[in-house]
Amino acid sequence: MSFVDTLRQWDEAVSCVDRQDLSEALRIFLSIQEPNSKICFDIGCLHLLNQELDAAEKAFDYSIRKDEHLAVAFFQRGITFYRKKRYEESLGDFQHAFKALRGNQLIDYKALGLRYKLYACEVLCNMALAEAQLGNWKKAHENLVKAKSYKTEAKLGLINKAHESTLKQKLFKLVEFPSKELFKPNKHYVAELEKKDYLGKAKVVASVVPRDDFSGFAPLQPQVEDGPTRPKEREVLRALEGEPHTVLFEFVPETSDELAVVPGNIVFVLQKGADNWASVVFNERRGLVPYNYLERLEISLASKQNEGARTHPSRVPPTRPKRTEGPGDSNGNAERTPQQDAQSTDNSFIVKVHFTFNFAVSVPRDSPYGVLIGKISKKLKQPSTTITLSLTSEASGKSVISANTDMESVWSTVSGRRLTLWCKTKEQSEAKAQKGIYLVALYSYESSNPEDLCFHQGDRITLLSKINQDWLEGQCNGNTGIFPASFVEDLPVKNQ
Repeated sequence: MSFVDTLRQWDEAVSCVDRQDLSEALRIFLSIQEPNSKICFDIGCLHLLNQELDAAEKAFDYSIRKDEHLAVAFFQRGITFYRKKRYEESLGDFQHAFKALRGNQLIDYKALGLRYKLYACEVLCNMALAEAQLGNWKKAHENLVKAKSYKTEAKLGLINKAHESTLKQKLFKLVEFPSKELFKPNKHYVAELEKKDYLGKAKVVASVVPRDDFSGFAPLQPQVEDGPTRPKEREVLRALEGEPHTVLFEFVPETSDELAVVPGNIVFVLQKGADNWASVVFNERRGLVPYNYLERLEISLASKQNEGARTHPSRVPPTRPKRTEGPGDSNGNAERTPQQDAQSTDNSFIVKVHFTFNFAVSVPRDSPYGVLIGKISKKLKQPSTTITLSLTSEASGKSVISANTDMESVWSTVSGRRLTLWCKTKEQSEAKAQKGIYLVALYSYESSNPEDLCFHQGDRITLLSKINQDWLEGQCNGNTGIFPASFVEDLPVKNQ
């Protein structure tokens, strides 16, 4: 059954209820093949109105199964269980209804097509009544006390009467759902059910065909006997970058910079390396593919999406070519792509710098110290006079690079056109020089960032470095990380 048919029957059944024809409404509801949770709720309400408790319970079961968050369905099923004197199950459904309210005072179902507000205090009132039926008068009293915190002015009298009855250990009236209130389909959808003729019937005003009575959107036209004799010039589709190639064999990547492709894929080669590896683009992803797995292709409109592309299904794929460089050099640098191989023909080195964060700069080959420190100073946005460079993590002795350093000896350590340096600023050096400085946590600090240092109020923290005026680096409870400076203060000397 289509959505339109379901909507039409739903609207018809609701109209029958408005006319007090409940039996016809129930018959139409039950004929709907795939009812949603709201329709199942309506069916349950009609059964409950007819005192058909078993059928009502089944209908509310279906409604809850289709929408586990429909609190009013739990509320109605709880009323059904209460009428069947199954008080424990009734209590459970009322509890589910209260949980679905999620701490709200009420739920207004008007936007969903039901003119009803489910109040939390009414649900708690029914929970108290179910507890009273089970003999748990203390719990009943607790639920009514809780209901007072959710009460509204309109429901104040109801809660007070129930509370007075509980104190006397007397039962009170069950809060019930109003009869004949049902979920109704969206009125805007219902308005679209009727067919409307927005254009009207077309009328022929003028036509080249004698006595043309055609009433469509265009008059009849004479047929063209002969088609064009001159063939259309072939149009070639060009990519924004790279040369199109078709994949002949399946390629399974072994490293993170390689790209998986299968026969028939169209890739665009950006650069072919001397080691027979190609840097390609496929589905907006870049990676490496063996060039002997590819075949040059000219894409045209007449190719019918490369219908004639050869995939050589019977041929064995060629052997995987060897990469010219291993998975990484001694500095921990990643493999180089054919694009990087092409760039290596220029006269520049890549300098990787370890700071509080890692970064890289491109420096011309055999550059003097001033050029190197200038590039790093610009990257860090700090004066070059506050920066200290070194070849090792410990800036001491011959490892320190300064204006007096022989830069030829520094560039001689380059491996694979890459150099790794360590960088410290004046603020960090001053902080580390102050050994034995301890801080005490004024407040607890919790963070989900792995580089942050978490601690509790009163913890003792060893200061390692000062990142800036707002952030510090320190060690606490065997962990190292950064933390806000405003969360700590200097530890008195007598406590250090």
